[in-house]
Amino acid sequence: MIVLIPSYEPDARLVDLVRALRTADAGLTVLVVDDGSGPAYRAVFDAARALGAEVLTQPRNVGKGHALKAGFAHIEANHPGAGVVCADCDGQHSVVDILRVATRVRDSQAAMVLGARQFSGSVPARSRAGNAITRRMFALATGHRLHDTQTGLRGYPASALEWLQTVPGDRFEYELNLLLEATSTHREIEEIAIATIYLDGNTSSHFRPVADSVRIYAPLLKFVGSSLAAFTVDTVALLVLHALTGSLLVSVLGARVVSSAVNFAINRSFVFDHGRSRRLGAAALRYYALTLALLTANLASLWVLTAAGVPLLGAKVATEAVLFVASYRVQRAVVFAAPHALAAPTGPTSVSPGTPASQESHKRRRSHA
Repeated sequence: MIVLIPSYEPDARLVDLVRALRTADAGLTVLVVDDGSGPAYRAVFDAARALGAEVLTQPRNVGKGHALKAGFAHIEANHPGAGVVCADCDGQHSVVDILRVATRVRDSQAAMVLGARQFSGSVPARSRAGNAITRRMFALATGHRLHDTQTGLRGYPASALEWLQTVPGDRFEYELNLLLEATSTHREIEEIAIATIYLDGNTSSHFRPVADSVRIYAPLLKFVGSSLAAFTVDTVALLVLHALTGSLLVSVLGARVVSSAVNFAINRSFVFDHGRSRRLGAAALRYYALTLALLTANLASLWVLTAAGVPLLGAKVATEAVLFVASYRVQRAVVFAAPHALAAPTGPTSVSPGTPASQESHKRRRSHA
C-alpha cells in the first residue's frame, strides 16, 4: 500500500506526517508529490526524503488534481499491484485514520474508500458550510448520498489506478469529478468515519473559496446555464405559438422541437465531458428518447396545473423545476456518458527514495449508479 501526499508549499507538518507514518509502519511506502512549491520549500522535501519518503517534484504548480494524477502514474509504473491512500499534508488526517482506510481498501471490493469526517466539535464555518452545500448538490445531481464529498483522505485499489488518470480536472474539482464519474460508471463508493481535525482554523489550506468553488461546481453550473438557455427558448416559443394557434398541444410540441435542438447542441459540446466521445447518432437517439419521456410528463403536468387554474407561465416554471433534476441525472449517466460507462467495469487493471478517530460503526455506505 502506498500513501500518496500531494503537497504545495508545505510546512513542518508534512515532515511530522511522514515521520509518524514511517514510525507506525517502517515498511510503508510514502510518496510525496511536490506540486511546484519552488526552491524556498526544498528543505521541507529534503527532510521528508531523509525520513524515507519518495519525493516526486513537479516543475511548476498546476493543482492538486494534477499532482494526484502524477502520483497515480508513478505508482502504476513503479509499484505495480499496489493500492494507494491519498492524504493531505497539513495534519488534517491522523495516522490512525490513514492506516484504517488502507486496511479497508485491502478488505473491500469498493473502487473508492472515503474517510468521512463527522464535522463535530470546532469546525471552521466555511468548511462546514462548503461541505453541506456540496453534499446536497451531489445528492441532487446523482441521487446518491455521501456524508463527506470533500474529504482528502481517500483509498483506491490498484485496479482503479488507470481509471483515476482518465478523469478530468487538475485542481480541487478533480476529487468531486471522481465521485461523479464513479457513480456514472457503476463503481462502488464506501465511507468510513474518521476524526475531524482542523488546525489553526484551517489557515494552511490553499483552497480559494470563489475560484475553486466555481471549478468544483462547474459541471452543475454548466448544466444549469444550458437548461436556462433552453428554458428561455422553450418558454418564448411556447407563448408565441400559443398566441398564434391557441392550441396547447401544438405550442408545447413546437416549442420543444426548437428548445431541444438548442439544448442537445450545448450539452454535447460544452456541458458533459464525454459528450463528443459518444457518436452523434447514438447520443441523439438517447437524448430524444429522454426528451419524449420528459415531454409527456411536461404536457401532463401543464394540463393538470392549468386545469386547476394555475396560469400557463406559472405552470411552466413549476413543471420545469421538477423535471430539471431527472433530466440532468439521465443525461449525465446515460445520454452523454462515455461509451464504456454504460457497462460495469471489469477485472483489475493492473524520484528518489528516500489521536484516534471516532469509533467506526462498520456501517458501509455504498453508491451504485
